[in-house]
Amino acid sequence: MSEVFYLETARDVFRIESKAVAALSNLLNSSFSDSVSAILASHGRCIVCGMGKSGIIGKKIAATLASTGTPSFFMHPGEAYHGDLGMVTPDDVFVAISNSGETSEVIKLIPFLKDNGNYLVSLTGNPESTLAQASNSHLDISVHEEACPLQLAPTASTTATLAMGDALAVTLMKARGFKPENFARFHPGGSLGRRLLATVNDEMVTEALPFVSLSASILDLIESIGAGGLGIAIINSPEGLGIVTDGDIRRAVQKYGDNVFNVTAGDVMSFDPANVSPSTRIEDALFLMDRNKISSLLVVENGTVVGVFKK
Repeated sequence: MSEVFYLETARDVFRIESKAVAALSNLLNSSFSDSVSAILASHGRCIVCGMGKSGIIGKKIAATLASTGTPSFFMHPGEAYHGDLGMVTPDDVFVAISNSGETSEVIKLIPFLKDNGNYLVSLTGNPESTLAQASNSHLDISVHEEACPLQLAPTASTTATLAMGDALAVTLMKARGFKPENFARFHPGGSLGRRLLATVNDEMVTEALPFVSLSASILDLIESIGAGGLGIAIINSPEGLGIVTDGDIRRAVQKYGDNVFNVTAGDVMSFDPANVSPSTRIEDALFLMDRNKISSLLVVENGTVVGVFKK
């Protein structure tokens, strides 16, 4: 088979699946709004359940909901039927996924959910199915065709399910007024969490800071900048704070030439450099550094340099 065949096959998949997702907007009705309202009004969690490929998609939907302000977790229907239903409280909204709407492992949970008083949201490709008819709200995820040429492997249908889950999550985000700061709280290990939650105090360098005097020579400055590994030397003089960067050294060499060894820190330092307090958010510190085109910030508390923050 040729490369043309491979590429055309892939393009067919993209065409079929993108068409399936685009068609979902025409399938939306008041059930979607009812589902959102029920989840917003719930004092419990949003429990997502599905079998096989639907379960895999359900795990992603549950993870997206949980990270965007809707407490949620995935429950395997087999495990649910063998004891995990004990985790379901009457306050929880139960989201059941089954493309056919007839998946036996999911259908068997309906009597318990009804008796427990749970609001049941279903995602199926068959509005007349057992699951759809038993639900408080049904979200139609039907597709015209699968990308699988045998029409057997869930492809376009799982993509449509995932998109419907994203639509739920994003709508809930907007309804809750979910902000980047909220997202960062649930992702403290990511770069966004670092920028929005951590403070300069968490990451500043405090040991062996490269302090020098106003009278320090160029050689002293070069030695201090190199030893400190921060790209700067710090001057804390009666006149105020100052810094000398490795860039200042290069410019001094260009300006003074052979006389550069007669130059002192006081001749090349920058007075009153940009600085922040230890409690400054890293996001704000990075913004200040970008605005001033610098890579190091003095951290000052009560007029004293207590650290250096670097990108």
